[in-house]
Amino acid sequence: MGNASAADAEHAALLKIEKSGAVLTVGLNRPAKRNALNDGIILSIGECFAKLPDDIGAVVIHGVGDHFSSGLDLSELTEHDATEGLRHSQMWHRVFDRIQYSRVPVIAALKGAVIGGGLELACAAHIRVAEPSAYFALPEGQRGIFVGGGGSVRLPRLIGVPRMMDMMLTGRVYSATEGSAYGFAQYLVEAGGALAKAMELAERIASNAPLTNFAVLQALPMIAEANPQTGLLMESLMATVAQSDKEAKRRIRAFLEHRTAKVKPGST
Repeated sequence: MGNASAADAEHAALLKIEKSGAVLTVGLNRPAKRNALNDGIILSIGECFAKLPDDIGAVVIHGVGDHFSSGLDLSELTEHDATEGLRHSQMWHRVFDRIQYSRVPVIAALKGAVIGGGLELACAAHIRVAEPSAYFALPEGQRGIFVGGGGSVRLPRLIGVPRMMDMMLTGRVYSATEGSAYGFAQYLVEAGGALAKAMELAERIASNAPLTNFAVLQALPMIAEANPQTGLLMESLMATVAQSDKEAKRRIRAFLEHRTAKVKPGST
């Protein structure tokens, strides 16, 4: 019993989890290791997303200290044989799928190193906010390994296959400015501002109708990848379900009765 409690405490210490209203912040908490991702921290992330409280409407993932994450803790790979390597990669896939297919939107606040597995983790989030200190890289080619956390599926959809090939073959590093232009992040903010901006976005997102957020997270990616006719049918079905929801009807009435603000430029 004592050993189990100690293990639970060790896992809990790897993440700094805090609740602010309807937003849950999940801090990667290995600052001395530049938040390198070991099995303990990955399993803790998976457990966190498996047990999201019902009153949480959005999650913000960030790094404690000066970096988001320097990637996989390579010390964990030294003893893996082929079977263990396969299982290890699939464990990461399961955890990152919990983020991508979470019932609530997930925002990553990025600073410092966002490399290797750290970049793969950021790609599993739905929105990424970067500070000027953030830099993006995939050093796997120079380490003699290959991405194993879903990066070969998610990252090309953000930046394209040729750009990812270049990163892996040459070790190219992208700055925050380049990254925001090429699709690594949707927002570029001032130094020290990523977490605050991520929280601002998360609070706004958490105030949306839950069914609309669900549709954006679960249906939109599938519609975008479907053939056009299948996509259009899925869109019609999702639109019908969403607008029939009681919350949607309440919000539409509020807009028609001029009780909500109209969209204006610069609203984000």
